Amino acid sequence: MTTTTDDQTPSAAASRAPRLLDARELAAWRGMLRAHVLLSRELEAELLRDHGLQLSAYEVLMHLSDAPGGRLRLAELAELAILSRSGLTRLIDRLEREGHVVRERCESDARGFFAVLTAEGRSRVTAARADYLDAVRDRFLSLVTAEEQDQLGAIWTRVLAAIDPGLRP
Repeated sequence: MTTTTDDQTPSAAASRAPRLLDARELAAWRGMLRAHVLLSRELEAELLRDHGLQLSAYEVLMHLSDAPGGRLRLAELAELAILSRSGLTRLIDRLEREGHVVRERCESDARGFFAVLTAEGRSRVTAARADYLDAVRDRFLSLVTAEEQDQLGAIWTRVLAAIDPGLRP
């Protein structure tokens, strides 16, 4: 609730009524949110059950697996995995304790570190990847046509570019 005195006026944002989403907008927005949360939960539950990996750990190991030499700078890895630097640090600590990654100091930047995938980490992500991709295809991609997949890819590219021009799906 906004209170005012004789010499104050409520801010424009506080005084105007919200412009509600119409049914089409609401279906698009809530559908994206709910699909993301529910699919992520299902995928993580399967990764945990079958491979002992949280979804965030799988994502980090997958990005490292795809990187040249199985190594990425921690800052780049945090961006790719959509994790805060502190969140990535905690995850890398755990993955390092489990023997899936090692940290290597960056020779050109004394403050920088690389995360490097170990043979055990590569084996773990390789084993999980086939099941994960099958689940993605089964629970999502099989439900949309190739044309719809192209449309979704274009939409996510546009949305991400509006958030940060360097982001890609």
